[in-house]
Amino acid sequence: MDFTLELIGRNNELFEDDIREHDNKLREIVSNSTFLVIGAAGSIGQAVTKEIFKRNPKKLHVVDISENNMVELVRDIRSSFGYIDGEFATFALDIGSIEYDAFIKSDGKYDYVLNLSALKHVRSEKDPFTLMRMIEVNIENTDKTIGQAIENGAKKYFCVSTDKAANPVNMMGASKRIMEMFLMRRSLEMPISTARFANVAFSDGSLLHGFNQRIQKRQPIAAPNDIKRYFVTPKESGELCLMSCLLGENRDIFFPKLSENLHLITFADIAIKYLEKLGYEPYLCESEEEARELVKTLPDEGKWPCFFFKSDTTGEKDFEEFFTDNETLDMKRFTNLGIIKNEPNFKEEKLNDFTRIITELKEKKEWTKEQIVELFFKMIPDFAHKETGKYLDNKM
Repeated sequence: MDFTLELIGRNNELFEDDIREHDNKLREIVSNSTFLVIGAAGSIGQAVTKEIFKRNPKKLHVVDISENNMVELVRDIRSSFGYIDGEFATFALDIGSIEYDAFIKSDGKYDYVLNLSALKHVRSEKDPFTLMRMIEVNIENTDKTIGQAIENGAKKYFCVSTDKAANPVNMMGASKRIMEMFLMRRSLEMPISTARFANVAFSDGSLLHGFNQRIQKRQPIAAPNDIKRYFVTPKESGELCLMSCLLGENRDIFFPKLSENLHLITFADIAIKYLEKLGYEPYLCESEEEARELVKTLPDEGKWPCFFFKSDTTGEKDFEEFFTDNETLDMKRFTNLGIIKNEPNFKEEKLNDFTRIITELKEKKEWTKEQIVELFFKMIPDFAHKETGKYLDNKM
């Protein structure tokens, strides 16, 4: 949507100076290289794919489990950019599958492999089964695909992380922190880089994307009014990933600098701006029930019922941070991008134990959430996970 920047309280694109300064270099690398984008049909994956496509790569293969989103990606690219001289192909595959392994075996030769696949929702930790799939997607599949990239002689592997990996309080953030540990081990075999960044505004499945859905379905808007978040646009998320992949050094973690250009804003504030932009006056309700009832009549009067509430669900972080006090930073190389510089710090025994325990649980086809939480605490001793017994699926 055209007014995304305005809704998140900004006038300018965050990385426009950095992109302008380095675009010739980015174009030179892309036009002489081949790419595999995994998880390409998600919001960030689509953004990254478009950033690569418009710089005319020699080969661009994109993979995602979502056939429908892949179709939309192709339509979007053809409608926006047209065609390239090189090869562009899409594959509707699950990267944990035998079919994906056969696909890699048939060619598998890429200069750059970018993995954007993830289970990204805090709500995915509510049950032990989805939680185990989060481990498979965020950790195991990452280690698998970087192993394949090493075998096939890729130049670089990029994987997206999250701001929630810095001092994690939820299982999603912790899974990405553990993923970073596995990446550090692999960095001894191949250059890797990653990125931690803010919420991507209106990305698939996000609360802001949900605002669009609620309006289309004539349903009330609900949002927490006490949690502030930083936001980047989908385009900015693609630029951040591309910069990290092509310009980052081994083990670099890129993140957006906190500056006057990046503002904290509550979901409720965005909801109000969003409704006003659509020509509606927000009407604050006292309960979900009141909001559901009033949505039958209020929109015809130019008003939209909203239910704003204080957050009390498991895994919500009070504030966002991209790095911790004990991480080494390079804040000079780019205008609006910071870099966390890493040594290959990992404990081989811990990583092997993690893999062994997860494998054993899967083989038995029986495990509890408590067993996985306990394992995460072993991997991250200062993990600040707090179970409230309440989850986002219990809210509108």
